[in-house]
Amino acid sequence: MVSQPPQEDYDEKSARQKEIEAWLPITSSRNAKWWYSAFHNVTAMVGAGVLGLPYAMSQLGWGPGITVMVLSWIITLYTLWQMVEMHEMVPGKRFDRYHELGQHAFGEKLGLYIVVPQQLIVEIGVCIVYMVTGGKSLKKFHELVCEDCKPIKLTYFIMIFASVHFVLSHLPNFNSISGVSLAAAVMSLSYSTIAWAASASKGVREDVEYGYKAKSTAGTVFNFFSGLGDVAFAYAGHNVVLEIQATIPSTPEKPSKGPMWKGVVVAYIVVALCYFPVAFVGYYIFGNAVEDNILMSLKKPAWLIAMANMFVVIHVIGSYQIYAMPVFDMMETLLVKKLNFRPTTILRFCVRNFYVAATMFLGMTFPFFGGLLAFFGGFAFAPTTYFLPCIIWLAIYKPKKYSLSWWANWVCIVFGIFLMVLSPIGGLRTIVIQAKEYKFYS
Repeated sequence: MVSQPPQEDYDEKSARQKEIEAWLPITSSRNAKWWYSAFHNVTAMVGAGVLGLPYAMSQLGWGPGITVMVLSWIITLYTLWQMVEMHEMVPGKRFDRYHELGQHAFGEKLGLYIVVPQQLIVEIGVCIVYMVTGGKSLKKFHELVCEDCKPIKLTYFIMIFASVHFVLSHLPNFNSISGVSLAAAVMSLSYSTIAWAASASKGVREDVEYGYKAKSTAGTVFNFFSGLGDVAFAYAGHNVVLEIQATIPSTPEKPSKGPMWKGVVVAYIVVALCYFPVAFVGYYIFGNAVEDNILMSLKKPAWLIAMANMFVVIHVIGSYQIYAMPVFDMMETLLVKKLNFRPTTILRFCVRNFYVAATMFLGMTFPFFGGLLAFFGGFAFAPTTYFLPCIIWLAIYKPKKYSLSWWANWVCIVFGIFLMVLSPIGGLRTIVIQAKEYKFYS
């Protein structure tokens, strides 16, 4: 046990901690409704990754593709349920952040070292990728709406996209971005529907092929790995789950897991409605000729595709905010608790502008979108989404060997490690191939 400090020090400390908790973005407001959790989860889950699913299918093929998609849906729903259950498993205490749960399972130091780097890779990685996606979609919109305009560099579109975040990132906490998040969730359903409905109305192409595109066996295998990474990336919403649940009010009679789980189930139904039609219809119509963003394969009708691209932009704005919030929380916690800064608006203003500027700069420097997804996808999304919750569950609840719970967790862990090892290999190869032809800030 930790030795207790003298009472008056403790009171002063807890008063200051209460003040800090009330200021930090994740713990400051706890009056969210269950449907907030539904659209926060949709926004966090259905990323721009959904548009890459037909392409991932073309790399995986029908059998493996459908298997991996459905398995991922089931496994991530299961690990999400674990996270929701574990949020309040210690009576009177809430694990408001992923790393607090990690610390409870693995100890103070080790828990931080296991969870925080992965969580940061995921969240910062997503923010950078979304900077690029937002910029690319704006560029596409501009090209479609105004065909004879002078083309503008992608770099400038990323800057335009970032300008929104210099404003939005000053919203203090999750509840204050729920409007942005709702808009984003509606948009994700809309553009997913546009993507598959427009494909379906085109009808199957005459010369459609469903075989693997790569000429060599090595190419096929690498592409397969890369496709796995894209799928892993599509199902990465777990990094912000505890942070979203932290905003829901909780009492011993009515714990937060009730409303949260309701929200998660609704979110997962929406996810299925977005993912499966897009992946399967898109692949069925275009075969292996589909591009790594299905909206690029659909050239006509121009107004519809322009609209879908604008929806993507709005969605990515919301998503960026949801993934940035835990990073803001970590940065602000570090500054206020460890470095003893005063929790002021000026501090928040500086921290958040710095973060937006940093992700914008990185996005402008490395916009090879597809490869980055597969690389990050395997490297950090697979652990935090597929098997870290299972390992924590095994460490804390210690289910009986060979019981159902024990088997379920080990299956998830094996599947997750398989994804983690294989997909970065494919992603790295894609990056290397694309980087050969790439000129900086072109």
